Amino acid sequence: MAATKKILKAPEPAKPPALTPAGKARMALLPSVNGAAVIGAYQSNVMGEDTDMDVLVERLRNTFTEASGGDLGTLEAMLIGQATALQTIFTSLARRAANQELLPQYQAFLGLALKAQAQSRATISALMDLKYPRQATFVKQANIAQGPQQVNNGTPAGIAHAEQTQPRQNELLEHQHANILTPRLDTGETQAAERSHPAVGPVESVNGAEKPRG
Repeated sequence: MAATKKILKAPEPAKPPALTPAGKARMALLPSVNGAAVIGAYQSNVMGEDTDMDVLVERLRNTFTEASGGDLGTLEAMLIGQATALQTIFTSLARRAANQELLPQYQAFLGLALKAQAQSRATISALMDLKYPRQATFVKQANIAQGPQQVNNGTPAGIAHAEQTQPRQNELLEHQHANILTPRLDTGETQAAERSHPAVGPVESVNGAEKPRG
């Protein structure tokens, strides 16, 4: 009797536990899961339908970790790839526009080509901002006044203007000549006549100087 051979089957991989509604809600808010879901929906004509979603999520998480640590190499490569792809789209659409004989089709293809070119330029600009961030410049205001000018910082324009144009009635003119200071000029009002020294009476008439006797 011939010995029968026993064929051993490989154990089936354990199925992941089913997610609860709460677990699904948490995963729906994860950036890595959202990104992987979009990539999986749009890459079927690039890599096929059998793309492993777990690998996509893991790779996206690695990119997040690299970016958090300051390594922007993946993002820079992504922008360069996008700019190059947009340039290819521009070239293809521009060539198709050149082969059109009717004006509407020519305008449609050329318009799409120029949009792709503009997006390529914007992507390159974003790459430059990522690689060479712009430094913020703070300029302190310098107030330089020459002549009888007044600069008020922090004062509303209307109040400052009113203070400058309001006549100053309390200021009197003074004029100095050598060592003589002329009296202050009054405001032009007429004052009533009065005696400068009311305690001193009028001087009586004198009939000549009295001669001493003896």
